[in-house]
Amino acid sequence: MSELARAAELLDGAGALLICAGAGMGVDSGLPDFRGGDGFWRAYPPYARLGLRFEELADPRHFADDPELAWGFYGHRLSLYRNTVPHDGFRLLRSLGAALPGGARVFTSNVDGQFQRAGFEFVAEAHGSIHHLQCLAGCTSEIWPASGVTVPIDQETMRAVPPLPSCPRCGGLARPNILMFGDFSWVPDRSQAQLDELTAWRRTARDLVVVELGAGQAVPTVRRYAELASAASGALIRINPREPQIRHGRGVSIAAGALETLTRLLPGLRH
Repeated sequence: MSELARAAELLDGAGALLICAGAGMGVDSGLPDFRGGDGFWRAYPPYARLGLRFEELADPRHFADDPELAWGFYGHRLSLYRNTVPHDGFRLLRSLGAALPGGARVFTSNVDGQFQRAGFEFVAEAHGSIHHLQCLAGCTSEIWPASGVTVPIDQETMRAVPPLPSCPRCGGLARPNILMFGDFSWVPDRSQAQLDELTAWRRTARDLVVVELGAGQAVPTVRRYAELASAASGALIRINPREPQIRHGRGVSIAAGALETLTRLLPGLRH
């Protein structure tokens, strides 16, 4: 039996669906996955000229030390994600989840809001969301939507043009509510509430099948969650063109992209 057929068999017997998604899920929508320095620099040539890597830019200290640099990076991404249309694989997954008695939930490390834009109601964003902001100085632990916030960018330097987003309470600088590298100031309350809802749902979900898409090993948050969620049953479908292997061989491993696989797999299910 082929891996695709095994995956279809698992999904045909599913009572609930957990979608675990990494950056690779957005590639088919035209989003960069920042895989390695070269991949990031292909997406952002100005940073290649400056010799700045993703890990260096995704550092919260820049908001205090060089806010135009910090908001240049995150402001550009905010605009990019707002203007990106989720690929059809999102719709296919949402339709499958709607047909199951236990429904569907999403666990993702992505901060782009693509699942919400595709109509998913329950999304646990483990690393926060670029579409929400918090106060840099910590005058409040409130998190507020970034709707209406625009950040003009100088495309040559990739630096933001003031005025920069500000805290409505103290008037100081705002930052995205995203967990960055070495970040001790991130306010986790919004993400934690999402994770708590997901945990409660998992306790009641029957015949749970986990579909993991585009989650690599460099930052293994999503892979670990998917493996733990499927540990008891082995009902894991890992879709990844470069790193599809599953530890201990439990589950289905498909070495292909998200959209290609979902388009071949989901329309033929019995649900």
